[in-house]
Amino acid sequence: MEKLILRRVDRQNEEMILNFGPQHPSTHGVINFLVETDGEVLKRATPDVGYLHRSIEKIGEMVGYPGFMPYTDRVDYVAAMFANEGYAIAVERLLKIEVPQRAQWLRAISCELCRIASHLVSVGTMVMDIGAFTPMLHGIRERETINDLLEALCGARLTYNYHRIGGVAFDLPEGWRDKVLHFLDHFDKFLAEFDRLISFNEIYVKRLANVAVIPGPMAINYGLVGPNLRGSGVDWDVRRDLPYGAYPNFKFDVPVGKGFYGTSGDSFDRYYVRCLEMAESSKIVRQALDSLPEGEITAKVPRNIKPEAGEAIGRVESARGELAYYVISDGTNKAYRVRARTGSFTAMCIIEDISRGLMVADLVALISSLDVVAPEIDR
Repeated sequence: MEKLILRRVDRQNEEMILNFGPQHPSTHGVINFLVETDGEVLKRATPDVGYLHRSIEKIGEMVGYPGFMPYTDRVDYVAAMFANEGYAIAVERLLKIEVPQRAQWLRAISCELCRIASHLVSVGTMVMDIGAFTPMLHGIRERETINDLLEALCGARLTYNYHRIGGVAFDLPEGWRDKVLHFLDHFDKFLAEFDRLISFNEIYVKRLANVAVIPGPMAINYGLVGPNLRGSGVDWDVRRDLPYGAYPNFKFDVPVGKGFYGTSGDSFDRYYVRCLEMAESSKIVRQALDSLPEGEITAKVPRNIKPEAGEAIGRVESARGELAYYVISDGTNKAYRVRARTGSFTAMCIIEDISRGLMVADLVALISSLDVVAPEIDR
């Protein structure tokens, strides 16, 4: 690392050390990469993180259990519903309380809409990073409709603070169900249109197919999760394999990479798994709305939450894969320890290994295909 910082040009081998970031739009946040290259081919790209560290986990140990819920939104502000739910599940297990069925269904509905919104940002920005601008605008247009729906549900468009320890904050507003179904009817057609517009575009496919291949065993060894893991052909989804909430009541497929246009585990597979997941999320929301139980939306929770001494883990399948909270209680009204495991942090670890031998332009494709979000890295 000392050589990386102090010697920016190796004149003998004609190699350069470049800063790719932290203010570069294609790094998807304030993330820096120290790039060793001869100008065309990468020797390696080393992630240099920490520019957005805000000590969120430590804050979780300094405020009361309910008081930490708004902070969880900031763990992943692109898919904040999942960050809410993971923490809520961990504390509910400490309290040994049962969440009402209606609240579990509402959590699933809000999270799957949030997954679609997050994936629209992911695939839209990936396309823009590669060089096409129009599909990004199409994706943002659909995401704005989801933002309108979630704003009507909870009053916020980005950091929702909708889930609560024991349930959710609000029930469905009048007419909201019909609006969601109307949107999904339109959105299912949009996905086919998006594929025609860019997914199967010959230039786009050639930019991604067989680029930055991550084999299944390597993805497991590096701890990849979510679409990054499934894009490598590993069939694993927390919603199905470690079921929680309302998900055991829904039927849905888990898309995995199959080498759609190249090698299983390449950048295109990671991209297209997210496209397929949006269609599955649409199915889940439809099923949840059709089978939504009646009843309360919040369990009876003590006003002053003091769980018995112990520990609990809350796992959810976020848009970026498994998001887990590990919470230790010492019997007081504040957690003794709070730790979060996020998909973006583990995804960063593999970049240095996979980047070797890539073209400089392909580093952008690699980073985009992993869908990293800066706050998940710097907690």
